[in-house]
Order: sequence, then structure tokens, then C-alpha cells
Amino acid sequence: MEQLKWRQIALLISPVVLIPLLLFILLHISPSIALRTHVFMDGHPIVALTTKIVDDQEHNQMDKEFLRNEHAKCYSLTKPPKEDLTDSFLQNYIVRKKGFIYIADYYGNA
Repeated sequence: MEQLKWRQIALLISPVVLIPLLLFILLHISPSIALRTHVFMDGHPIVALTTKIVDDQEHNQMDKEFLRNEHAKCYSLTKPPKEDLTDSFLQNYIVRKKGFIYIADYYGNA
């Protein structure tokens, strides 16, 4: 059995590293795709694919200074998923810009 050279090892390992990295970047390249990815990964795939995303004017106006410092914006889902544990709808989300990607999180109804 022939021993593998470093170049061959790098060629074998590079797809294992590059494919997940590229997939992560593609799923976080815009605010709407990042938000849909977050909702999908939270266990609501049908809602993630069918709901519309609108600007959350109330939170964007109320928390203007905080959102500016965080490089973020709030969005609402028109058909939000329902959380079974708290029996509430997960409607409002915050999307932060980190470099050239966007990261979404649940924002609450405050």
C-alpha cells in the first residue's frame, strides 16, 4: 500500500471543509435567506418556505439606537410558527450583519 503525500491528503480533505463552508455562506448571504434558514433549523420547514417576511416597523422604530449599534434590523413573519412549549407565535426576528453574512435570531414580542 502506497503512502499518501500531503498534496493527496489535502485534495481528499478539502471538499469536506469547503462544501460545508460554502453552504453556510450561501444560507447566510442575505437577510431573508438567513431568516428562513433560522426558522427552518428551528424545526419549522414548511413555515420557513411559505411565509412572507416584512419589516417590523414597530421594533425598528422603538429600538433604533440599539439596532444601529448592532448593525441589525428587525423582521416579522406573516405566518409565524407556533411554539408548543409557550403556546405563543414566533413572529419577530432580528437579523444582524456580521461581515458579509447575516445571522438571524428570535427577537420576541416586547
